[in-house]
Amino acid sequence: MASCILSGCGLRPLRLVYPRPKSGVTTSMNAGIFKVRLVNSDLAGSRERKLELKVSAPVIVESTEDEDRERERNAGVEDSGEFDPAVAPPFRLVEIREAIPEHCWVKDPWRSMGYVARDVTAVAGLAAGAAYLNSWVVWPLYWFAQGTMFWALFVLGHDCGHGSFSNNPKLNSLVGHLLHSSILVPYHGWRISHRTHHQNHGHVEKDESWHPLTETTYKNLDNLTRKLRFTLPFPLLAYPIYLWGRSPGKKGSHFHPNSDLFVPSQRRDVITSTICWAAMVALLVCLSFVMGPIQLLKLYAIPYLIFVTWLDLVTYLHHHGHEKKLPWYRGEEWSYLRGGLTTLDRDYGWINNIHHDIGTHVIHHLFPQIPHYHLIEATEAARPLLGKYYREPKKSGPLPLHLLGVLVESTRKDHYVRDTGDVVYYQTDPKLLGSSDSKS
Repeated sequence: MASCILSGCGLRPLRLVYPRPKSGVTTSMNAGIFKVRLVNSDLAGSRERKLELKVSAPVIVESTEDEDRERERNAGVEDSGEFDPAVAPPFRLVEIREAIPEHCWVKDPWRSMGYVARDVTAVAGLAAGAAYLNSWVVWPLYWFAQGTMFWALFVLGHDCGHGSFSNNPKLNSLVGHLLHSSILVPYHGWRISHRTHHQNHGHVEKDESWHPLTETTYKNLDNLTRKLRFTLPFPLLAYPIYLWGRSPGKKGSHFHPNSDLFVPSQRRDVITSTICWAAMVALLVCLSFVMGPIQLLKLYAIPYLIFVTWLDLVTYLHHHGHEKKLPWYRGEEWSYLRGGLTTLDRDYGWINNIHHDIGTHVIHHLFPQIPHYHLIEATEAARPLLGKYYREPKKSGPLPLHLLGVLVESTRKDHYVRDTGDVVYYQTDPKLLGSSDSKS
């Protein structure tokens, strides 16, 4: 969809007075130039057509007390003076886009391939070193380091899925399949469902990743499923289960071409990725005969579980665990921008560079086309416009141990949302884990 920008003009030499527009119109005055702008914003990356007529005219825009109060409400300020994140922001998606420097949108395939070479070299070096030393002093260090590198490989494949790796779809697909298949992720199946997540972030029913359970769905869970979903460390091992069966209340598999996740035109892609995944499984079976199952367990299986833990931890905390309750939306209250603004940036200390700044998540969610190596600069450029809708992440030490406490607190209190209402918040089941406080 295109954003249309039309300019109105005043007449000289009369001194014109215009009432402040009620909605959809913004005015600006610069050196006697009067512009009227109609903005029709859409999803990230939409192109715009700009048609402007500039006519010199001294303009006065009238303001009323009612309009000032309306502007305050649009800025998220409640009558009590506290910021309300559920109030629609006073800026539009296109304005955030315009605040980001143009070079942040440029994709450099050579730079992207450089990161692939770096990470693959690290993975191979770690495996070779651990196998050579074969010491129980080294193995735990290797498992954490290699699992973290598997997670880094996933993030690069994730960039391929978004098209932020390069402008070449064939290169993105090739690299994405090689990286994701190596860590048992069906590339196209995941890519398609992840796109659904981005297009519907913050929507109770339509979101795909770590969306809240409705009260009815939550109460219909059997006791074991309910206990496991909210008792650590089990939520951190959920990703393989999600790939096979999605979340409670939803059906389908990332491996099956006829799944509810996909449309007929995507079936060939899904089959291709499932075959690549199966080929990797076959390779691992062969390696177990060559090196023995115990050695394969130490070199691959345990790092794989660490990778899954990283993936579940990071993706969960990008949408949960803020110190103040954040809204989830339905119906007309939901929009792409409002849903994206409920996401959270996180600081991971030394891990930031290793996992390609995926913690810089708000701008990534709004504009997934931006390469990961430009996310920090893009965020800094957009922060003045975002204001209080951007939540500064807590600074981390070398390792993000502080996030473990955030995770524990969230799993204790964030259990379900109401079945009705277009703006809803997590509720707490007082019976679960012996909790006695239920907050809305």
